Amino acid sequence: MAAAAPQQHTTSDCSPEGKDGSQDGFVLVRKRDLERLRSEVMQLRDSLPRLVHRDVNRMLRRARATKKKMEFKFQDLDRLKQECLHLSSRLETMQSECQKEREGKLVLRDQLWESREQLQQQAEFCVGLGASTVTLLWSVSGKEEAVADILNDGKLQSFLSVAGQTLESFVRSLDEEKKAETLQEQNSPELQFVLAVAGVIANIAAVTCGRDYLSSGAPVLLDTLMQLLMTMKSGVCPRLKVLMLMALYNVSISVKGLKYISESPGLLDLIWTLLEDSNRVSLSPPPDSQWEVCVNALRLLQSLLLEKDVVSMLGPQALLEAGRVQRVRELSFSRQPALKDRALETLQDLQALMETQEDPCPSHPQEDPCPSHPQEDR
Repeated sequence: MAAAAPQQHTTSDCSPEGKDGSQDGFVLVRKRDLERLRSEVMQLRDSLPRLVHRDVNRMLRRARATKKKMEFKFQDLDRLKQECLHLSSRLETMQSECQKEREGKLVLRDQLWESREQLQQQAEFCVGLGASTVTLLWSVSGKEEAVADILNDGKLQSFLSVAGQTLESFVRSLDEEKKAETLQEQNSPELQFVLAVAGVIANIAAVTCGRDYLSSGAPVLLDTLMQLLMTMKSGVCPRLKVLMLMALYNVSISVKGLKYISESPGLLDLIWTLLEDSNRVSLSPPPDSQWEVCVNALRLLQSLLLEKDVVSMLGPQALLEAGRVQRVRELSFSRQPALKDRALETLQDLQALMETQEDPCPSHPQEDPCPSHPQEDR
């Protein structure tokens, strides 16, 4: 068997020592390792250009994409700058227009205030003129001939329609107690206007032809008067209540008017409510015109008591209720002479009705309704 060949080694230097005296040892490398190293170096030399070229291409592509993006961004930036300039110019335009509108609004506000002042002055003038005109009509309507002329003119229906709406609107505005007190204290033209309207209605009803017209041709107005009296609070505008009660009483002198008024479901409650309000001050002189409200309520009650058909329709029990008779008896002790006398007369009528109920066959004749009392010009 042949002996194995000795393994070959290569050295990097054939000199054991360097020239400068330093010892550089020899490195022994196997030929197989050297060949492997040489093959790896050759492979790297072949593959390195491809790797580098691929990375460079990738970087170039990225660079081109970034450049395009930057171009797009610059274009967007330019577009945004243009939009910004456009918006800035629009803002300046809008600011100038806003300033003009603000100045215009200030001018319009000044004109509005001037118009309001003029409107207020015109309204006050119209109310004053209306109050003066209707007050003059109120004074003229106190004559029977004038009322007959008004009826013959054919314009009374439109006046009564406006009068009802005026009274209703005024009473609704009295929901605020402060306003009612102010109107009464200042005796304003508005209050004078409404009082004159109610006074004209009362004067028309004081004439025979007038009350006949109201009984047949103005039922809505009569309903309005009764409804407003039910609505008005105690102690509010007693002068207006007096005039409306005078109108209802004058209409009640007519048998037809009395029957129509008595058909109102809340008439008795209204009368007793007015008497109850005045009962609080019955033993002392009532303030303002409150005692006149009570007097006219009693007169209206007397008109109901003097008509047998009306008494039968209303029911004697409702008229002779103990509490209600007691209210009239208390009013008969009032210090106001007119109120005291009217309460005594009403008490006598109630007593007569009570006797009639006790005696089913009364022997005394039926009394005629009371004549219309003289109207007061205010």
